[in-house]
Amino acid sequence: YWAEISTSGNNVPNDLSPEERRDLESIRRRKQELMQDIQRLKDEIAEVTCEIEDLGLTQERKNMQRNKQMAMGRKKFNMDPKKGIRFLIDSALLKNTCDDIAQFLYKGEGLNKTAIGDYLGERDEFNLQVLHAFVQLHEFTDLNLVQALRQFLWSFRLPGEAQKIDRMMEAFAQRYCHCNAGVFQSTDTCYVLSFAVIMLNTSLHNPNVKDKPSVQRFTAMNRGINDGGDLPEDLLRNLYDSIKNEPFKIPEDDGNDLTHTFFNPDREGWLLKLGGRVKTWKRRWFILTDNCLYYFEYTTDKEPRGIIPLENLSIREVEDSKKPNCFELYIPDQKDQVIKACKTEADGRVVEGNHTFYRISAPTTEEKDEWITSIKAAISKDPFYEMLAARKKKVSSLKGL
Repeated sequence: YWAEISTSGNNVPNDLSPEERRDLESIRRRKQELMQDIQRLKDEIAEVTCEIEDLGLTQERKNMQRNKQMAMGRKKFNMDPKKGIRFLIDSALLKNTCDDIAQFLYKGEGLNKTAIGDYLGERDEFNLQVLHAFVQLHEFTDLNLVQALRQFLWSFRLPGEAQKIDRMMEAFAQRYCHCNAGVFQSTDTCYVLSFAVIMLNTSLHNPNVKDKPSVQRFTAMNRGINDGGDLPEDLLRNLYDSIKNEPFKIPEDDGNDLTHTFFNPDREGWLLKLGGRVKTWKRRWFILTDNCLYYFEYTTDKEPRGIIPLENLSIREVEDSKKPNCFELYIPDQKDQVIKACKTEADGRVVEGNHTFYRISAPTTEEKDEWITSIKAAISKDPFYEMLAARKKKVSSLKGL
């Protein structure tokens, strides 16, 4: 009865006593307070819900921003590894430690394998520490040498410069010997045999090599490399069979053999090139291979912007008023003759070059000297083999001690 009355608006029966009127008023006030409390709870729930939604949106925005910066950092890394790493560190996406950077390179998500190899091959002390931390992430225990090489060479693309290759393969040999103590007498043995295996891969699977080595020749070639002694013949046969049955493949599997990019490139890096008709300087990624100098707009490009065959060319150091550390490719004794070369136009057409000389600027004096040395060596013979021959001679000389 009282509830019915309390909800009937302001219509109060006339026959109520004063006490009943007070009770009715009390009920109405209580009801109003309860309704206000319910509304406050609803408002608080709505406010908390909004805060939770805002928090979720804020976190989502943060994640989107972080992912966007990470993608940008990867792109910068692929174009210039050092600048990419610096951007990621400055953006708090990477710690400035060799271990954190090594983990980033080892995961390799969205990273160009050539750029990874380029960064790991640098001789700066910090880069060397990153290289060793990177190699430590590989587990080679109970793997034969070919299996370990497959794993190692899949995680990046070896650079073309002999000195970079030397540092990286030295680190590999140390790690392999640490994981497989007693297999080889020294890291030098592992180092030399690793190259022998990759050279075998080239000989067996490169269609341009007509004289395919037999297992007997492979075994004979590697006599005396184990600190002056011979390696077990069964070990060498197993390595031979593994390579014969399955060639190495580069990480970006485009049908090329790993050694096509491994042995042929003598050097690669960023240089400035002076234009032919329009005398402007443009930054290009140069690769020296197969007695040719290729240049690309970006390291990730599959097709070169230009190809300069080195046949019948010479190289010399020159002074330029606008750029330091310059050298030139030219035809000796034929000043005005156009060099036989080709380039790709913006519309995709391949046309003949129009340079009577190619003037190129290196970032430093040291790099200029290294490029000149590498190009001279490419015109004559591959410096990689000289490096390997020196290491093999060192190992073999131990036999006489």
